[in-house]
Amino acid sequence: MQQSSTKTSLGEMSYTEIDTVGILRFPKLEQIPFILHAFSTRKGGVSPSPYDTMNLNFGRGDSDGNVTENFRRFCNASHIPYHSLVSSHQTHTANVLRVYASHKGAGIFKERPWENIDGLLTNDPGVTLVTYYADCTPLFFVDPIHHAIGLAHAGWRGTVAGIGIRMVEAMKTEFGSDPTELVAAIGPSIGPCCYEVDEPVMKQFQNAPQADLRPCIQSKENGKYTIDLWQANRLLLQKVGIPAASIYDSKLCTACHSQLLWSHRATGGIRGGMAAMLGIREE
Repeated sequence: MQQSSTKTSLGEMSYTEIDTVGILRFPKLEQIPFILHAFSTRKGGVSPSPYDTMNLNFGRGDSDGNVTENFRRFCNASHIPYHSLVSSHQTHTANVLRVYASHKGAGIFKERPWENIDGLLTNDPGVTLVTYYADCTPLFFVDPIHHAIGLAHAGWRGTVAGIGIRMVEAMKTEFGSDPTELVAAIGPSIGPCCYEVDEPVMKQFQNAPQADLRPCIQSKENGKYTIDLWQANRLLLQKVGIPAASIYDSKLCTACHSQLLWSHRATGGIRGGMAAMLGIREE
């Protein structure tokens, strides 16, 4: 059956609806022929309220059957093979792990053999990395020379701990990646417009060990602070050697676009979740 589709721009990403399934992509990453990538929205799934409709998070109260069907629908619409998926086990760490073709299905349709992993990397064709979001920052990494990829979940703790730097260092070790040749993208997350924190979190950014993140902090008249996670991760990626011109930012705030994107803050934590996917095409 022929799929119906529409395509527009949203922030610095392209937004496509295919048979009601909403898909976000980076135009710059779409130009790299050996990879597949996509970021989900709230649209096009089968989950009931309060997970309506495209919930890609297991364990939030939605049925596993609904989440599995949502994965199938999203993969079908985005032309990402369902059998290629490998997922993280996110606990707001800076831990990253290399995965292989033998891990396909882990965390999706078979048991995941790891815990406390917020970033995945691979150079195996036919593997698609999956990480989960509802305000935290997705970081995409592509090595066009060595045909390797990485995908990292950067919450505020992971950002302060430098998970982006950890990913680049792992890609250097595992694949021989040169940071100056990497392409990176910062996906939809809560923006500086909406990310208000108290002093203890602010001080974590103020004293971040990997880079000077003080420019990302703004004080407010109410005694609280806003944090720019996009700028913080950009500074970290530049610190490790990725050129500024090779880092692309979605400029999409999940809280501002909470009718389209899942936001933990905007929903008070009663929500589903989105997924970022980044894969290497089958040879």
